[in-house]
Amino acid sequence: MNFNVLTIFPEIFKIFQTGVLSKGLDDSFFINCFDIRKHAVNKHGQIDSKPYGGGEGMVMMAEPLKKSIEDIPKDNLGKVIYLSPQGQKLNQNKVIELSTLSNITLICGRYEGVDQRFVDSYVDEEISIGDFIISGGEYAAMILIDAIARNIPGTIGNQDSVTKDTFSNGLLKGPTYTRPEKFENKSVPDVLLSGNHQEIEEWRGKKSLIQTYLRRPDLLNDVKLTNKQKKLLEDWESKDIL
Repeated sequence: MNFNVLTIFPEIFKIFQTGVLSKGLDDSFFINCFDIRKHAVNKHGQIDSKPYGGGEGMVMMAEPLKKSIEDIPKDNLGKVIYLSPQGQKLNQNKVIELSTLSNITLICGRYEGVDQRFVDSYVDEEISIGDFIISGGEYAAMILIDAIARNIPGTIGNQDSVTKDTFSNGLLKGPTYTRPEKFENKSVPDVLLSGNHQEIEEWRGKKSLIQTYLRRPDLLNDVKLTNKQKKLLEDWESKDIL
């Protein structure tokens, strides 16, 4: 996977040189940053201007963005994504879909956004990381890169960490525990100490389902539950189980 990133702050993406994903950097995936200011319209480094029609803030100009995207070889351009509050909200299904691509180009907007003419001519898709505003598209791009890279084989040492994580099957992950066995008079559930892997997996599946039902019931609308899971929820709702 090759990520091209158009940004005015390329140094931000050095964060991927640390942490668990650094093991896959330049092996399982690549990040190539293109500094938009290299194509500024004047010697002052200007890449933004006041919006036509008046209004608050500044808007990123189309020309520096166009020249920056033209720096990317066409064979490496891939899908062009603009990180934008107007975009489709990111979810795990979209992450998995994008993880199958070979090349992705990410446009990091700033200020009040990007000239719409650039979006219309060069952007394939707009993606939002949530219904809130952040200072720039770089943070959204980092989240998207992180989420996608985790699903690229070879990036994460233990692939079960990906396939069994929250949202991977449409449900939240249940509670997890580690040492010590007792903390502030609270003990680890006995089943996790039993060594019976079948019972442990059943317990985790049950907790995952109930956790989702209690905290994010909206997710269940998009999950095809088994008859066993449906019965479990019916019992839960009737308070027959704890």
